[in-house]
Amino acid sequence: MGLLLLCNGGFMLIATIVSLICDDGVTTEIMLASLATMFVGIVLMFLTRDHQKKINKREGYIVVTFGWILMSLSGTLPYIFSGAIPNFTNAFFETMSGYTTTGASILNDIEIIPKGILFWRSLTHWIGGMGIIVLAIAILPLLGIGGMQLFAAEAPGPNADKLHPRITDTAKRLWYIYVGYTAAETVLLKLAGMSFFDAINHSLSTLSTGGFSTKNTSVAYWNDQPLIQYIIILFMFLAGANFVLSYFGFKGKVQKIIKDEEFKLYSFFIVIFSLISAAIIYYKADVSLSLIDHPMVWGEAESAFRHALFQVLAVVTTTGFVSADFTLWSPFLKVFFFGLMFLGGSAGSTAGGMKVVRHLITIRNGVMEFKRTLHPNAIIPVRYNKKSVSKEIVFNILAFFILYMLAFIIGSLVLGALGLDFETAIGGAASSLGNVGPAFGKLSPVNNFDVLPAFGKWWCSFLMLIGRLELFTVLILLTPFFWRNR
Repeated sequence: MGLLLLCNGGFMLIATIVSLICDDGVTTEIMLASLATMFVGIVLMFLTRDHQKKINKREGYIVVTFGWILMSLSGTLPYIFSGAIPNFTNAFFETMSGYTTTGASILNDIEIIPKGILFWRSLTHWIGGMGIIVLAIAILPLLGIGGMQLFAAEAPGPNADKLHPRITDTAKRLWYIYVGYTAAETVLLKLAGMSFFDAINHSLSTLSTGGFSTKNTSVAYWNDQPLIQYIIILFMFLAGANFVLSYFGFKGKVQKIIKDEEFKLYSFFIVIFSLISAAIIYYKADVSLSLIDHPMVWGEAESAFRHALFQVLAVVTTTGFVSADFTLWSPFLKVFFFGLMFLGGSAGSTAGGMKVVRHLITIRNGVMEFKRTLHPNAIIPVRYNKKSVSKEIVFNILAFFILYMLAFIIGSLVLGALGLDFETAIGGAASSLGNVGPAFGKLSPVNNFDVLPAFGKWWCSFLMLIGRLELFTVLILLTPFFWRNR
């Protein structure tokens, strides 16, 4: 955790440099936040220098959960020191939303925030996104979280019962891909007409599937520049796919990508859902009513397709960018997009939500149950990528679904108890738990989470955390048997 704080402080120094270059008046404040964070990190590392460096499962859960909380607490300092978000509750909500790559915001006027702070805000997304990839590929399979063991064989990660040195190699390979994609998108967005500052901020948000923007109207600010939106669409798709497949792609192993069942289903969902949405928008909805600021520029058909594809990807990959207010399209699409919040991207991606592979395994297990009913003595395993999936993993995934739905129901009830209307309560819970960003009702794409009472912000922060860390990682710490002596 001391090392995490040291790294976090180092990233704040990058924001300090950006602040200095932009001359936004908060350079000293961000630097003080950086030095304070690094000082605490160094003290923690010094105090624990003689302790064992071997991490088992129990320590793994503690480090992951408390590491995320500690990063979020320290991440509030630039906001508070600079006065951009002086209220601690608001600052913590914004920071947790950043690290969990949710993209929900309490800021009412983003464009008056100093550029150094805006960069730090986007950087929290990027740091959290990289952390999630390493977790999903290297650490969660080891901890046995929600069926993530499926990737232990495919990913260049560990397969032993203790954290393995190969995690370092895994992290390095994925880091190179992550940085490469971010740089590529930045260059393309700059060439397409964005300023360099806007381009790098939106690249940091896209690759982490976060959703923080530098504009009050999000990506709708560039509705008159469709090329910019198509570039973001491409990188949202890549960020929502398993990063191990990108690794295989760069190694020339294209067959592994084509044969991957989760990738095929993920791509199929995006295409089908986008076509359904585009058809309804084109024939049933007045697109111009839901567009923010800018009109259509390439005709109604293209506009309907682009905004449908953009918003489907933004919700499925839980990126949370907005090109139009999809809650105005039609009652059917409103319910449709609410359902998409529970889909999620691929496992091993920066996307939140339940993940496509869990839906795939659950559906296949349901189909197998019909066959088992007819043939009770037959051994009929669930298969994924032509390999048999163990019962333990299937049970783990089913348990994850039950926990996820319970968390959603309880999350909605708490928000309802705080006085929020039905639409806002269920939208806020689904969005926070799935790390989506925009929701419904008072939390729609054209509003923000500042309308929540203080406890509501803390509650949504908790939902963001458990949703981002795959439920089990955090919730197991709330069980008494976890803390008993071995």
